[in-house]
Amino acid sequence: MPRVLLLLPTTTYRSEAFIAAATRLEVDVTVASERRNTLTHLNPSGLLTLDFKHPERAVKKVVDFSKRYPIDAVVPVDSEVTVVGSLMAKALGIRHNSPESAIAASDKHLMRNLLQRGGVPCPDFQWVPFDSDREAWARQLHYPSVVKPTSLSGSQGVIRVDSPEAFVAAAMRVERIIREVLPSAEGCDISQDGFLVEHFVEGPEIALEGMLCHGRLSVLAIFDKPDPLDGPYFEETLYITPSRHSVSIQEVMIGCVSQGAQALGLTEGPIHAELRWSDQGPSLIEINARSIGGLCSRTLRFGTGMSLESLILKHALHEEFMPPDCEARASGVMMIPIPRTGVYQGVLGVSEAESVPGIEQLIISAHPGQPLTCLPEGAQYLGFLFARGEHPGEVEQALRESFACLDFSITTESVCDRQSNQ
Repeated sequence: MPRVLLLLPTTTYRSEAFIAAATRLEVDVTVASERRNTLTHLNPSGLLTLDFKHPERAVKKVVDFSKRYPIDAVVPVDSEVTVVGSLMAKALGIRHNSPESAIAASDKHLMRNLLQRGGVPCPDFQWVPFDSDREAWARQLHYPSVVKPTSLSGSQGVIRVDSPEAFVAAAMRVERIIREVLPSAEGCDISQDGFLVEHFVEGPEIALEGMLCHGRLSVLAIFDKPDPLDGPYFEETLYITPSRHSVSIQEVMIGCVSQGAQALGLTEGPIHAELRWSDQGPSLIEINARSIGGLCSRTLRFGTGMSLESLILKHALHEEFMPPDCEARASGVMMIPIPRTGVYQGVLGVSEAESVPGIEQLIISAHPGQPLTCLPEGAQYLGFLFARGEHPGEVEQALRESFACLDFSITTESVCDRQSNQ
């Protein structure tokens, strides 16, 4: 049977879904993580420990491993392993995105430069060094703007600013987040000595899930984000598909994402893109060389019930695989936000939330006693709500009604600063 090397950081939500997909497809799987599994000696072909923070070591170990257990595809499941995954695939001589394109998709500053150079609509931006005169920068910037790290995901460290004073405060906060998070981020080999400042783009945000094959984009799903993402922090909650935007708007956004992938040099595998739609048209916020994060892939079904993970594995193993259409029924997910920093105690109203018509599943991923940190410092969710229905509006209503049933108990250790940076 063909063998897939799954790069699964211990922080990922997606291990179970990818392993289940591989089992259904009857392919051999080697699970690679940065922490040693105590059962590795019992399953030497199925478990591999890799140092994602040191790509050269990880690549050498994979090449040596493949001499005993040939690898047919490398599948990195999250952003922090896309670069090392491309290096492994290149060394093995199998289909892959170029390491340069994977790096571009992981570094928002490089991404912005390449998108701008390629004529792709995207926000105006500036790169600000940590050691620069922030008061001077504050006086010359246009407002509103968005301060963000050049790496990290899930809106971590992203703050809207509406004044020079707010910019100076946000810059200090973002630098602190970057310096605290990056050294401990597993698999993160991006060093940073500055941050991005982007022009804030008004208008609704959408997400596009796609698959690239020889540089050709197949659209898997377009998600609306019906909750306004206007700041000061950008906490994503609802993803609803199919999109309720007009076909003409969707076609323009698809073209923008395709153009963006070309500008970065991405050619193979899943992509997840975020866009804004304003009076001036689309603006590509970012494009990632991986599929949708968290447990959100559970909203998608293809053909006769194929999961997104199965689709990704099939594409990785079969060069000419064409993904089937997404299920016609509307679906959606709510990523349940953390309202304040503290310690999670529990939740009431679960049975009421699950009984709302249209709700398919409620998963509480937080566990009692777990420390929680809200945005912009944090990058977690309390859990996920999933719904299906005949129409997107029906799905949105079910998710909102179900969420309203939940009453979370969080012991507050320190209150999150929810004041607007305006």
